[in-house]
Amino acid sequence: MDHLHTALWGVLPYLVLTCLVAGTAWRYRYDRFGFTTRSSQLHENRLLRIGSPLFHFGLLLILMGHIVGLLVPESFTEWLHVTEAQYSAGALVAGSLAGLMATGGLAILLWRRTRVRAVRRASSRSDRVLYPVLAATLVAGLMNTMVTPATSDYDYRLGVSVWVRSLFTLDPDISHMADAPLQFQVHAVLAMALFALWPFSRLVHAFTAPVGYLFRPYVVYRTRNHRPHGPYGPRDGYRSRGDQGRKGKRPVPLAGTGSGPRRDARR
Repeated sequence: MDHLHTALWGVLPYLVLTCLVAGTAWRYRYDRFGFTTRSSQLHENRLLRIGSPLFHFGLLLILMGHIVGLLVPESFTEWLHVTEAQYSAGALVAGSLAGLMATGGLAILLWRRTRVRAVRRASSRSDRVLYPVLAATLVAGLMNTMVTPATSDYDYRLGVSVWVRSLFTLDPDISHMADAPLQFQVHAVLAMALFALWPFSRLVHAFTAPVGYLFRPYVVYRTRNHRPHGPYGPRDGYRSRGDQGRKGKRPVPLAGTGSGPRRDARR
């Protein structure tokens, strides 16, 4: 059993991280145009408009919750004078809301993918592997958030969180994860499986989020002047004298264009 815990909580996380980084780099090198969601919006749009925002906003809230819950130590929240009861209540409400949003959105998307024939035929083999793992990970996390606090007094901030932070120091604290309840261990294994599948599925499009759009320079738009240039409109080789399209001014031919009145060459 000790060897199993060492493999799961001491070796497997680094193998998954290597697969995530190397797989993403490989796919970017050989399948750069495959960094896409493979959108099926043209096949069906009504359910997609409901399920997709729920799923994506729920995932964003889940990510923020995991960053706070796993990477921020308990001593820091105590320094902020946040009591354990206040933190637990906030985590329960916010985590339950985020989990229900993401799980509900995924359920709508899976229903759409199985019931709409065109969307179902557009599914790839990686989708058939990804969706069960993704659904199981969300359900396991939702159960840990909503059910475990009512049935157990386990504090993940003193167990799972310590193990996660120890991974960054390259000295994994295996004992904290080995002593965690089974539901937390299952959720961790499913999450690592999801990260291992990430570079080889449509989830890779998360790395193409338009973050640079927030920092790009402003785009200057100039409106076109729709005032008439004359009774027949502008012609090639002509420009207006003074301001563009000024009323009462006839277009003046450009030099060398031959657009003016033709002269008899014999004179």
